[in-house]
Amino acid sequence: MRTIIFILRKEFLQILRNKAMIPIIIFLPLVQLLILAHAVTYEIKNINFAVIDLDKTKYSRELISKFSQNKYFTLKDNFDNVELAFDGFKKNEFKLIINIPNNFEKDYLISGKTKLQLLINAEDMSAAGIIYNYTSNIIQQFNGEILIENPKISDFTQEPIIEVTFSNWFNPELNYKTYMVPGILVILVSLIGIFLTSMNITREKELGTIEQINVTPIKKYQFIFGKLFPFWIIGIVELAFGMTAGIIIFNIPLLGNPLLIFLIAAIYLVVVLSIGLFISTITHTQQQAMFIAWFFMMLFVLLGGVFTPVEYMPQWAKVIAFFNPIAHFTRVIRMIMLKGSGFEDVAQTIYILIIYGVVTSTLSVWLYRKRG
Repeated sequence: MRTIIFILRKEFLQILRNKAMIPIIIFLPLVQLLILAHAVTYEIKNINFAVIDLDKTKYSRELISKFSQNKYFTLKDNFDNVELAFDGFKKNEFKLIINIPNNFEKDYLISGKTKLQLLINAEDMSAAGIIYNYTSNIIQQFNGEILIENPKISDFTQEPIIEVTFSNWFNPELNYKTYMVPGILVILVSLIGIFLTSMNITREKELGTIEQINVTPIKKYQFIFGKLFPFWIIGIVELAFGMTAGIIIFNIPLLGNPLLIFLIAAIYLVVVLSIGLFISTITHTQQQAMFIAWFFMMLFVLLGGVFTPVEYMPQWAKVIAFFNPIAHFTRVIRMIMLKGSGFEDVAQTIYILIIYGVVTSTLSVWLYRKRG
């Protein structure tokens, strides 16, 4: 035990003296949390749109005003025909063209029905779907106001037999930060575990001190524990800092037990630290370790449900995600923070992470004994 304490003291001093590691520990997580929480979002704002108003009536002007006064839309230009509008459409000057035909108001007043053409740039399919939803909501609001203003129009329309209402569970305000911040916290903890662990041990190889340590009476388990435990502590502290910042700055709810999150994080950190140890056994320089760690991180994050839910992925991606520790931790941290899930709800994931941790740590230690 005394030997391990001396190793831990040496490791913490070495970490504090490493000028390249301190920014990764302190500044990188802060920048990652503050910037990515705002930048990584499916919410689309400042949608440039153009108008072709061939009707030029009160109703057409009111509809255009509905769009231009909305915070998501910015009116860029007015055109007299579709051909001129298409030139700007092709140059990506705007994402939406609203084509209001002749007799727009007249048809509405006479029959209660009218036509309106929406041309949406679907180069980005997800963005096109969001733009369509925005426009549909505005048109529905416009339609409702017209019916209130002209009750006679309702005589032409059939009242719905069933009225549908809805509520948004777990994220009532549809704030995308509520969904993204827990996922960013998972990336934060994973960076600490994989990058710093692999770089720290390969640094010993670069300096040549690993050979000196191997010839000392220090046992393998003491050396590995002393190397990994400081980063385990740093990962827990970073998670606590990130959760606190998310709650205070972004108003992220914490409906579940935070101790359950830290319990799962403690197990998860064993997994990612073991992966970092594995990377250190197959590399000889910090540069090699960074490249391979980046490969693993990109694969884990993109297939981990941080940005795109695993449920929406093809079957082969779901199979990979089952063996992806980030996918499991991302799912449970969102369940606990946003849904208030308890131990029984996430027990299966905990058992999977325990098995994953035993396998990865055993394999990494075994490889380290062969190559270290």
